[in-house]
Amino acid sequence: MRAAMRSIAVEESGAFIESFALPPTGDGPLNGLRFAVKDLIDVAGHRTGCGNPTWLATHPPAAVSAVCLEQLLAAGAHCAGKTITDEVAFSLLGVNHFYGTPLNAAAPDRVPGGSSSGSAAAVACGLVDFALGTDTGGSVRVPASNCGLWGLRPTHGVVSVAGVMPFAPTFDTVGILARSVDILQRSAAVLLASDQPATSSRPRTIHVIDEAFELADAVVRDALAPVIDCLKEMFPGSVRKTSLGGLCLDAAAADLAKWLEIYRMLQGTEAESCLGSWIAEAKPTFGPSTTAGFEFVRKLDRTRIGELARRREQFGRSLRSALGPEDLLCIPTSPTIAPLKSEISFDRNSDYYRRALSLTAISGVGRLPQISLPLATTSGAPIGLSLLGPYGEDLFLIQVVKQVDATFA
Repeated sequence: MRAAMRSIAVEESGAFIESFALPPTGDGPLNGLRFAVKDLIDVAGHRTGCGNPTWLATHPPAAVSAVCLEQLLAAGAHCAGKTITDEVAFSLLGVNHFYGTPLNAAAPDRVPGGSSSGSAAAVACGLVDFALGTDTGGSVRVPASNCGLWGLRPTHGVVSVAGVMPFAPTFDTVGILARSVDILQRSAAVLLASDQPATSSRPRTIHVIDEAFELADAVVRDALAPVIDCLKEMFPGSVRKTSLGGLCLDAAAADLAKWLEIYRMLQGTEAESCLGSWIAEAKPTFGPSTTAGFEFVRKLDRTRIGELARRREQFGRSLRSALGPEDLLCIPTSPTIAPLKSEISFDRNSDYYRRALSLTAISGVGRLPQISLPLATTSGAPIGLSLLGPYGEDLFLIQVVKQVDATFA
């Protein structure tokens, strides 16, 4: 069951770090739509704060806007402002020590998820039609699941990240959070720079990944089961349970802890390389979540970078080779519903962090597109089901998702 949208005032939403009205620069498929951008994305004449006051104070206003923003304005959309992010995008929770926690309109006692927390809140509160976030390790997908939204992480490297704060460049993407799959499709087509329809909209195989569902809470599996049953009815003979290890023809790939280790080592060491000099010079104050993140990074053994980079290429190539142009993967977006605000833990070794990142690492390591579908709830909160597509087949993935949505409408 899909969570209902609420219309909530800007102040109550806590979504925006800065509101403004930026008109479109052209006409196109996004005429009449309003969007917001995460405060990691440059807007000409405005400072990009990246969720941290010291970053804001030590960086000048952007000389030009990020390429992704200019694409959307040229296609007819209006930009309504910049949204709150977890500090330097380093959290899955959506709790910013300095600027507050944006509202999860679908479950107000729970976190919105991060780091694209404000972007998710702005959409879920009905303030914009869609919003840009960034997704390195789940920062669009997890908020989409938590807040009952459509969330796209595109194929890595397809959407421009020029003018976006680099965090872990071999994982960084610009993604979309949207109120409807139609708006997701229209905005994605602009960012993907393609007006060509997908050649097919019927999957040959949907692999329901055993290890991913085993990692999720029982209530999550139960909530998503009817959606999977619907997929079986829609695509007879195409939906099958599959081991990730079997799919990759590598027994090691069946262990999601290995995918997690790859992601954590490479993301953490890249983040330190990207931000370390600024941290050493500016000596910023961080809140508890980001502090915990960098404490975790400092304990990483950088001598293992080569080993885990090779393992990433091994796993990634195996997964991409296993997927034909009309094959999909199916996993829970998150292993749990959104954590309660009163029960969050900033510990990067917590059960929530380990399980959540183990799931999101699959598309990160594989560089695959992924969409979180807001088609289920449990315990009064949304939970997303994700479909992952073949490398570069974002439009095909969107077409399949549109068919699924039509069945639930």
